[in-house]
Amino acid sequence: MSKVHIVGAGPGDPDLITVKALKCIQQADVILYDRLVNRKLLEEAKSGVELVFCGKHPKLHIKTQDMINELLVEYALKGKRVTRLKGGDPFVFGRGAEEAEALASRGIPYEVVPGITSGIAAPAYADIPVTHRELGSSFAVITGHRCADNSRKINWRSVSENIDTLVIYMGISNLPYICDQLLTTTRLADTPVAIIEQGTTEHQRVVTATLTTIVKAAEQAEIKNPAMIVIGEVVGFRGRMQKLKTASLTEAVALRA
Repeated sequence: MSKVHIVGAGPGDPDLITVKALKCIQQADVILYDRLVNRKLLEEAKSGVELVFCGKHPKLHIKTQDMINELLVEYALKGKRVTRLKGGDPFVFGRGAEEAEALASRGIPYEVVPGITSGIAAPAYADIPVTHRELGSSFAVITGHRCADNSRKINWRSVSENIDTLVIYMGISNLPYICDQLLTTTRLADTPVAIIEQGTTEHQRVVTATLTTIVKAAEQAEIKNPAMIVIGEVVGFRGRMQKLKTASLTEAVALRA
């Protein structure tokens, strides 16, 4: 029996992988990896490694979570060095806790290797800090794909009144619902909103608007998953930075003239 490493691969940019996570990839006999893991990271694996795709598309799961759990157990019992490679951080909407529980229930040792989560990294790459001394002293990460599920409703009034910045994962399909809910709370119509598509990658795109205009802006830009939604005054920092960069560039050009 071997230890299973449940590893966070980071948000998309392969350079954001941690040293420990990279070692787990390099030493593994078997790597079970998700859809959003950057494939360049798999090139770091040793010769002869077995690669098992466990990707999940919206409404289409190549392997169910139960199947993945059983594979982890099966490979570990065979004595294989197993790395379960997951996008972002395993314990931030990554179902890593369920995998750890499945392993522990069978007496199989495991170790969780944290990764940089998209909810912090994608905004940072877009010049949006999730906290700022002047603009926001608190933030919450929220799942967006259960927003309309009556059995697991989010208390939007509570998070709106008590949290400065809302970072929403998997919320693009429910964006109109999310905006409508927040507009019934203390959030103003002109609250800044950003959507960051494929954050930290070379394909990153950013759309900014307000609570009342972001749905139309996202539709016009044809924004698709994976994408992060950031709601709060910190979004305005992006515009401030763009102005500073433009002014600095203009000044540099003038000095060279």
